[in-house]
Amino acid sequence: MTGVFLQDKNSADLIKELFDNGHYVGPHSNEHLLYSPWEDRDSLLVSESEFKSDLLANINKLKAIGISNIDKFVAPYEWYNSTIQTWTAEMGLALYNFTPGLRTAADYTYPEMDKKYMSSQAILTQLENKEIDTGLNGHIIIVHIGADPRRTDKFFNQLEKLIDHLKEKNYKFVSLSEL
Repeated sequence: MTGVFLQDKNSADLIKELFDNGHYVGPHSNEHLLYSPWEDRDSLLVSESEFKSDLLANINKLKAIGISNIDKFVAPYEWYNSTIQTWTAEMGLALYNFTPGLRTAADYTYPEMDKKYMSSQAILTQLENKEIDTGLNGHIIIVHIGADPRRTDKFFNQLEKLIDHLKEKNYKFVSLSEL
């Protein structure tokens, strides 16, 4: 969860409820910073102190609402490099990302983004086709709980349907630490 998302009391209450129900909740940066330019992943747009300060602020907001056992991190935009990975490890966190080839993380897009936009149905279809082609054992699927207001077909509303579909195919959901 981003720190910005947690500033809303209703969002913070929802996240605390998810945590209390046994779900892992972790940081996604405080301000959702872009760490590297899209065209040059090996360079940086943030300093080490900016990165660590932003992530620590996010962690502190999570702790303030009662979230504990914070040991995993998903980088904003799911975009990072080896330096970010090193800094993350120095903070005692494991860095995670979605499995390449999955497009569920495109649920942040909205129609005005033209070519980048993927509807919820297109995302679901892509995932189903990926499952048919290669299977999904061991895959990490990212679904954003927050999305731009311009996206009216929120993919997280398809989550129950997706989980039911995968359970019907005998997939077992495990925690990241079990992977």
